[in-house]
Amino acid sequence: MMNTKNKERKKFKPEQKILFVTGIGTEVGKTVCAAVLTKYFGADYWKPVQSGDLDFSDTLKIKRWIGEDTVCHPETYRFSLAASPHQSAKKEGITIHLNNINLPETKNHLIVEGAGGLMVPLNDRECIIDLIKKLNIPAALVVRNYLGCINHTLMSIMALAQREIKLQYLIFNGNFPPDTEMIICKNLLPGTEILRIPDIENLTKENLEYITKQLKNDD
Repeated sequence: MMNTKNKERKKFKPEQKILFVTGIGTEVGKTVCAAVLTKYFGADYWKPVQSGDLDFSDTLKIKRWIGEDTVCHPETYRFSLAASPHQSAKKEGITIHLNNINLPETKNHLIVEGAGGLMVPLNDRECIIDLIKKLNIPAALVVRNYLGCINHTLMSIMALAQREIKLQYLIFNGNFPPDTEMIICKNLLPGTEILRIPDIENLTKENLEYITKQLKNDD
């Protein structure tokens, strides 16, 4: 017979949370949202493919915003050209292979950040959505308000559903008109959680700490 204390300990042991942060397009605030989630869960961070800004990469931003002690796993691919990963790789005579991109070993929670939106190409055949499917982890979709965001959001939700990728979180990054939120929320599948992150003009450790506390208070 199983010891009762051991059974209780197993019951309440938190499950490892692994999420792939993607967006409905470029410049929607994926890195800011990834930082909030990394802080929120006390997670490790990993950017598999970094294109451009190597002197101030997304990994370096995470360390600045959260702290140098944050565990950031090294990128699988790093390119100098700030462009679509397949173009950045081609300029350096490299082809990105999905088989080379594997989840880092960690017992901690892990936040993975993609590049651009779901259909950003990694090579001549495969896109970010193929990488998410290959890694077999749920997605967190970052949405920002602009003309066309409803269309881009609903197409992203449909694409994830077609590939049988679980949409764990939909993140409203910034302020949204109620009618825009309403349409988007009506098209979410059951089980998708909604997070709201306010506009941040100047992201600092203090601001990040405040936002994280607000999210925890909303739980």
